[in-house]
Amino acid sequence: MIEERDVSTQRACKIVGLTRSMWYYQSKKDDSEIIDKLNDLAEEHPHRGFDSYFGRIRAEGLPWNRKRVLRIYRMMKLKMRRKRKKRLPSRIKESLVLPQAMNETWSMDFMCDTLESGRRFRILNVIDDYNREALIVRPQSIFPAEHVVNALNDLVFYRGKPGQIRVDNGPEFVSQAFMSWCNENDIKIKFIQPGKPVQNAFIERFNRLYREDVLDAYIFSDIEQVKIISEKWQEDYNENHPHGSLKGMSPRQYVRLNQEGFYDNRIVQELSKSSLFEKG
Repeated sequence: MIEERDVSTQRACKIVGLTRSMWYYQSKKDDSEIIDKLNDLAEEHPHRGFDSYFGRIRAEGLPWNRKRVLRIYRMMKLKMRRKRKKRLPSRIKESLVLPQAMNETWSMDFMCDTLESGRRFRILNVIDDYNREALIVRPQSIFPAEHVVNALNDLVFYRGKPGQIRVDNGPEFVSQAFMSWCNENDIKIKFIQPGKPVQNAFIERFNRLYREDVLDAYIFSDIEQVKIISEKWQEDYNENHPHGSLKGMSPRQYVRLNQEGFYDNRIVQELSKSSLFEKG
């Protein structure tokens, strides 16, 4: 009435039979303690209801009465069941060890960016930790776990499989498809701790170079343009990028010096398994 009819507070209270003291009254009760307690109970026991929560409150000897707790429970809309967060298993912190040979350890990670139109896309990056060689730099509009497995199958065909793969806790890497593929191929998965990207420092360093040279340097009109530029950059990186940790050599120069014949032997081994080799 005050807002819509533009009448005074005194007149509005008189019409509805409400004293002005009741209109101006503000509760001095502090319910923050009860809210915090109910939030804690809802996090720990998301599938329980009010009776269970109030029973626990009573068991702890807290003085709040049932009506007050029920009022706050309804105000917080806890009757509408909240979604339980998926809990990750605890990850063990492991020091970053430099492999002594090719295919001992690969590192894998995702990046994301947007096209000129605003459409998002993702990039799957895979490197060999031994010589920091870029094995996969693959942009796609979407990248479900099945596509990750397909990309790794293509890579393993000509490269051979790694002993282990270091990844973060992204949904593609904790998926059943990826974990099953690793189990079938006897590949160990090394998960870093959540929120600790420094534990995957090799791929993080690679990501920074790729972002500076490609993602931040161009405005892309479509995904095909990203793929073409990324392929050229990957080849140049592998052949020409000088690494301080590799004594100033590029990834492939380092392999040629330290593991001569790796690429040629790997190609022969894979071709010998295929029908093309048998047919000459």
